[in-house]
Amino acid sequence: MNRRAFIAASLVGSCARDHRPRLNVYNWSTYIDPAMLARFERERGVRLRYGTYESNEEMLAKAITGNSGWDVVFPTHSRLAPMARAGLIANLDHTRLPSLNKLDARFKSPAWDPDLRWGVPYMWNSTGIVYNRAQTPEPRGWAGLWSPNLRGRLTMLDDPEDVIGACLQKLGLPFGSTDERQLAAAKAEAVRQKPLLRAYLNAEVRDQLVSGDVLAAQLWSTTAAQAVHGNANLAFVYPEEGYPLYCDCAVILRESSRYELAHDFLEFLLHPEVAAANATAAETATANGTAQVTRDAVLYPPDEIYRRGVWPESLPSAAQRYRDRLWTEIKSA
Repeated sequence: MNRRAFIAASLVGSCARDHRPRLNVYNWSTYIDPAMLARFERERGVRLRYGTYESNEEMLAKAITGNSGWDVVFPTHSRLAPMARAGLIANLDHTRLPSLNKLDARFKSPAWDPDLRWGVPYMWNSTGIVYNRAQTPEPRGWAGLWSPNLRGRLTMLDDPEDVIGACLQKLGLPFGSTDERQLAAAKAEAVRQKPLLRAYLNAEVRDQLVSGDVLAAQLWSTTAAQAVHGNANLAFVYPEEGYPLYCDCAVILRESSRYELAHDFLEFLLHPEVAAANATAAETATANGTAQVTRDAVLYPPDEIYRRGVWPESLPSAAQRYRDRLWTEIKSA
């Protein structure tokens, strides 16, 4: 999946004379099976206004106004606590969500929301290394992406959290460090790597990997799985130094006046056959333990590998600003 690839999903045309209850859902692009949206409309006798976004920042820019018009959104796990502190999301009513017990054990009491007060875990992914095993040795860790043999045929994500985090982990430092000396050391690693890079790229590198033009890339597991399916010479590695994990969660905005209907939608997403259809359509990993229709090791790493992963926390504002400044300096170096 590239869960960030653009798709405009709209299930209804003119609603001028449509008097059914309406629910407004704002989700990552290419992140749901349109047939499941149609099914929800049909079974509940409602109509959906469904929109898509490409980043947490795009979604938050609307949600923070408190008058966005959206009822349900899907922030990444690290955004839940800041959104709750800002009064943007409503607490969940578990009596309306009996299928929470369908969640995988890893997501029934996650570190970022132990009581599932704010969000229902929906889809998850991680960041690692995809490489062409026919043309380059296996990079066991992040350090492998500093090999001179990859010059001009290597890419890193166009994402400051992932790139700076990988540089920190390469140095044996915490992925989410806020220490300025450690971050300065990470910046130095990123600048040292730049002469080897073809570019900072996100999903668009997939086709270059499949064609063999790029030999190694830092990439999201979901996009990497797509690339591996497209070229049998490609493989994916979860770096030995550690790697980040991300979970997108369905939440109800506090501004919503459709609290009960929004819960109906979240409960619908938890149904195993619905969760399986959505994960298959999105080509990603579902947080629903009863809906995992594949054991693809790229999407679902074994326990011993999973334990090397870290769930990034939200950063203090000052630390985030400092990282943003470093990213600008890295890209302009």
